[in-house]
Amino acid sequence: SPEERPQFPGASAEFAERLEFIQPNVLAGIPVYRVMDRQGHVLRPSEDPQLPKEQVLKLYKTMTLLNTMDRILYESQRQGRISFYMTNYGEEGTHVGSAAALDASDLVFGQYREAGVLLYRGYPLELFMAQCYGNASDPGKGRQMPVHYGCPERHFVTISSPLATQIPQAVGAAYAIKRADASRAVVCYFGEGAASEGDAHAGFNFAATLECPIVFFCRNNGYAISTPTSEQYRGDGKSSAARGPGYGLLSIRVDGNDVFAVYNATREARRRAVAENQPFLIEAMTYRISPLSLSPAPKKPQPCFPWVFRPIGHHSTSDDSSAYRSVDEVNYWDKQDHPISRLRHYMAKRGWWDEHEEKAWRKSSRKMVLEAFEQAEREPKPPPRLLFSDVYLEMPPRLRRQRAELERHLETYGEHYPLQHFQK
Repeated sequence: SPEERPQFPGASAEFAERLEFIQPNVLAGIPVYRVMDRQGHVLRPSEDPQLPKEQVLKLYKTMTLLNTMDRILYESQRQGRISFYMTNYGEEGTHVGSAAALDASDLVFGQYREAGVLLYRGYPLELFMAQCYGNASDPGKGRQMPVHYGCPERHFVTISSPLATQIPQAVGAAYAIKRADASRAVVCYFGEGAASEGDAHAGFNFAATLECPIVFFCRNNGYAISTPTSEQYRGDGKSSAARGPGYGLLSIRVDGNDVFAVYNATREARRRAVAENQPFLIEAMTYRISPLSLSPAPKKPQPCFPWVFRPIGHHSTSDDSSAYRSVDEVNYWDKQDHPISRLRHYMAKRGWWDEHEEKAWRKSSRKMVLEAFEQAEREPKPPPRLLFSDVYLEMPPRLRRQRAELERHLETYGEHYPLQHFQK
């Protein structure tokens, strides 16, 4: 009877008369939602989003253009031309599939491996390059390390380095949108390693209790920086999706290498988040293949890149992934289960893409990237005085004194600095 059920505040349960602990490894694993198999066959026609040819081509071209940009910028860092870089290789489907399902006005909080979202929204190659080179055309005025993009016009919040800080910030933005009664959603991207941070737990809880229109999008690529998921979590808690229900989040696990599965899940989560003021959690299972490296790398910078590829899987240019996983493992994901090849199979089966178009696109996309790359290298760095601007509405006396001190120092010792590379 109802009066015999537990009446504890916040509990929705039944009484039990037998002492039994919940065994995490007994619970069934969360299934992985997919639309296509690895050969590009749609498994259930009712799940095919039926995207028009033009949009599917945009998905494919965005992923391959991102891939080309990654290769060139990765090698430019290896040649000493930029200080740092993080590639997106192998995770392109999570970026582009989710970006295509959003409204242009939805606010995006990225971690640092979501360049494809910004590229899908039309961010120019020239600005990607300018940011990585920190030149005078960089909207951030050279103050951020590479891959920390941002664009207010495209509703993409500037990336910051500390891990997971964007999660509670995104929840705050979603709560503000709810209070303003705006028909928008916030999408917050992070990796499964960031889900181990305290900020993730605080963000999940606030989003659920405040009923915010937010979609948490976790890219689970298996390794965080260098720690396998099996060493981060136990049971089926190798993910965020297993923890979502505990916080009151509607959750799903999807095949992140299936761009249509990502699209469907994000589209429905975004729709319901806005309509119902509910937070959603999507865990996209994927694999960080990362860049293709030159072998051997040239001894000095070259104006062009003689590509001789060998697959590796570094977290960033500061990482050596060979210390924690094998080349054979990376090769499997590169050759057998790559989001780009899967979508290409789908397109080829419908007669939307062939080898001739592939070669022409690869050539033209490479040319576009190299032109933007060469333009970025030619541009000077921002003037040093910008170190002190944009911190306060009105510059306080102490910053004015520091700026004057720097100017005097450069006037006296300027020959010891590469001032010829900076904008006057």
